[in-house]
Amino acid sequence: MSILAKIESEQFKSEITSFEVGDTIKVHTRVIEGDKERVQIYSGIVIGRKGFGINENFTVRRVSYGEGVERVFPLHSPRIAKIEVERRGAVRRAKLNFLRQRKGKSATTVKDRAIRS
Repeated sequence: MSILAKIESEQFKSEITSFEVGDTIKVHTRVIEGDKERVQIYSGIVIGRKGFGINENFTVRRVSYGEGVERVFPLHSPRIAKIEVERRGAVRRAKLNFLRQRKGKSATTVKDRAIRS
């Protein structure tokens, strides 16, 4: 095993919640302000995933006060406390860039995925 692979394997998170593009998730982020640390929740739709391994990122979009806000999170970041999946979405695209042009409720909703029993 090379030195880079060894360092990367130490940084991997083992307990990652499985989620896909189109899912509505809550990302619990650790925020450090001065000497205090707190958890801040960022909720929205996953509009894309990129990269693999330690370099994997995902983009979450939400509409806040009528303005679209996107945030990119590294999947294996130590700043992410946990990821909760609120709703599973049924999408036919790998990237949901078309949501950027939408207004109102259609910009924040994706069709629900049918759950098989």
